[in-house]
Amino acid sequence: MANMEVALKDMMLLDGALGAAVVDYNSGMALGTLGGSKNLDLEVAAAGNTELVRAKLRTMDQLGLNEEIEDVLITLGSQYHLIRPTRGRRADGLFLYVALDRKRGNLALARHRLKDIEEELEI
Repeated sequence: MANMEVALKDMMLLDGALGAAVVDYNSGMALGTLGGSKNLDLEVAAAGNTELVRAKLRTMDQLGLNEEIEDVLITLGSQYHLIRPTRGRRADGLFLYVALDRKRGNLALARHRLKDIEEELEI
């Protein structure tokens, strides 16, 4: 079982990691952040990505899809932004967020590692 600090550090160990956050999508607040920059305000990213997750959950409900979001990928010219909602009783209602430099990041490895981090996370 990993706590939030360990989860954030693990996300920042991904090749090309620019910033990471654990976000409560009920409130839109980042519970913890690591990294970021002047051009990557993790608090703003947490709030904005909360709206994205909420919208997708509403849409899935309206479509009658009985599925869970595994992850959401946003591809920019120079970055990947990866969002992984958490499941289970230990960390429900949260999502993991990591921004990666597109030239240095490995998307497949990042998705796999976020899955592992999510499974280990206990808040």
